[in-house]
Amino acid sequence: MLMALGTVIAGLILLVWSADKFVEGAAATARHLGMPTLLIGMVIIGFGTSAPELAVSAMAAADGNPGLALGNGYGSNITNIALIVGLTAIIAPIEVHSQVIRKELPLLVVLTLIAGAQLLNGELSRLDGWVLLAVFAAVMGWSIYQGMKGKANPLAGEIDTEIVAHPMPLKTAVIWLIIGLILLVVSSRLLVWGAVFIAQSLGVSDLVIGLTIVAIGTSLPELASALAAVKKNEHDLILGNILGSGIFNTLAVVGLAAVIQPLSVDPEVLYRDWTLMLALTVGLFLMGSGLAGRRKQISRVDGTILVLVYVAYTGYLLSTVVTAGTT
Repeated sequence: MLMALGTVIAGLILLVWSADKFVEGAAATARHLGMPTLLIGMVIIGFGTSAPELAVSAMAAADGNPGLALGNGYGSNITNIALIVGLTAIIAPIEVHSQVIRKELPLLVVLTLIAGAQLLNGELSRLDGWVLLAVFAAVMGWSIYQGMKGKANPLAGEIDTEIVAHPMPLKTAVIWLIIGLILLVVSSRLLVWGAVFIAQSLGVSDLVIGLTIVAIGTSLPELASALAAVKKNEHDLILGNILGSGIFNTLAVVGLAAVIQPLSVDPEVLYRDWTLMLALTVGLFLMGSGLAGRRKQISRVDGTILVLVYVAYTGYLLSTVVTAGTT
């Protein structure tokens, strides 16, 4: 058990580091090949911080662990909104701008409803996976079109600035691209093996492990980005990053996993995990909408509520682990 736990920790650390290096190498390589930096920035919005979730879920699906793949995707969304947005708002209230209320948040609500409809029959088929990937391609295409018209997400401009400010030689970029990709695969393999071993040892489903340990670990890039944005007082970057990651997880992460291997879905995924994911997304919309005379912000009180919801949810999941271990 200790070896498996050490493998999970090592896998998470290596996963986050390799994802960062892979994205840096990919961005610099694309720039050398003539791709517009704005376009690079927009692609990195979703992919940069969601590469760990994508790699782990794809590996888990390929290994025949659908619960881990689905738990990682949905668990990351729950962690991002309840824990990361909650903690960030407690540190400093997050101002919500009109674009987020009009576009990103309603879009994520709609996409979450689509995902829920696919869960009703207790399975995510390859066709369901392809539908999710097609919707993801459409969303990305629209975002790129908006970006080319000068209506890009602020996070795209931030990354665009970073690319220009820190140029990387082509040879170095390609090396980091290759090393990052290899280590992404290796670290994902380590993490999946360790997580499945722990789940089997405790007698619990890999879904619970995916919703807790793995989801928290793969959400570390979002936490780092949120804390960095707090220091800069750039609230657009905080919510833009979280919502972009949510769209990516709901569509690309779960969609790719289902295409690789159809996923059987336990009933609790729909009535417990998906329901909470939807409630948190709608709650975030209501908190920032300015209804009932509220300011358009995620206040410290809101942040506290979000964190308490996350603690209660995680406590419930862990209680199932204890129950399973005593039976």
